[in-house]
Amino acid sequence: MKCAARTLLPTRLALGALVLVGASFVVPVAAHAEAAPADPIDTAMRTCLARADRSSPAGQAQCMDAARDSWQAAIDAAYRSLTAAAPDKMRRGWEESQRRWQTWRDKEVPLVHAVFQTTHGSAYVITEANVLLQPVRDRALQLRHAAAQFDATANSASDADPAPPKRPARLRPCTVDAACEHAQFDLNRYARKLRAKLAARSRVVLSHAQRAWLAYFEATSGLGTEAERVDLVGARVATLKRLAETAGND
Repeated sequence: MKCAARTLLPTRLALGALVLVGASFVVPVAAHAEAAPADPIDTAMRTCLARADRSSPAGQAQCMDAARDSWQAAIDAAYRSLTAAAPDKMRRGWEESQRRWQTWRDKEVPLVHAVFQTTHGSAYVITEANVLLQPVRDRALQLRHAAAQFDATANSASDADPAPPKRPARLRPCTVDAACEHAQFDLNRYARKLRAKLAARSRVVLSHAQRAWLAYFEATSGLGTEAERVDLVGARVATLKRLAETAGND
């Protein structure tokens, strides 16, 4: 769940963008979902980033924004597949998760903008685009993973002697799960660190984003395993750490 600080030098924009994006893909993804190495969205973005006419900060950000739009479309497709295949109770849980996720994203974007308004240098345009991209990609992978599980269960039900579907195990409280408790500690630590570096008006934006993320987390963590719960927190820790280390940079 560690995310190294990234300071991009203006003279190395194109290379810096490729390194930054590649490193971001190592961030833990909720539900252990991973795109195939040749995922068309990732491939298209890397091709775009390598183009000579996209070597400026604005051009690199355009590539990431286009990838974010594609991942949003992937979210929509995976969500439709998931809700069509999931049993009623699980479907309602994922519907609430999706509603909470969208609310969080609506609160998160102003926070990201507020942090990057405290930076100086055109290279941060690339970093900001990447910060906005990653959670959308993560959510698409998470929904794809869940949809695939429901599809597999539905297919097994058509077998002559299908195995009964496994119900998710009841999660232990985070306070007795060492990995979850440690992740929550890091979450609070970096939230405090970011808050200390923001102006008063931006602290309000941070509070709104954190409350919305917590509502999303509470709606989503019970839909998977304890390891997937830790991944949810870990992805948030990585974002807060990056924002805390970016705020106020020249």
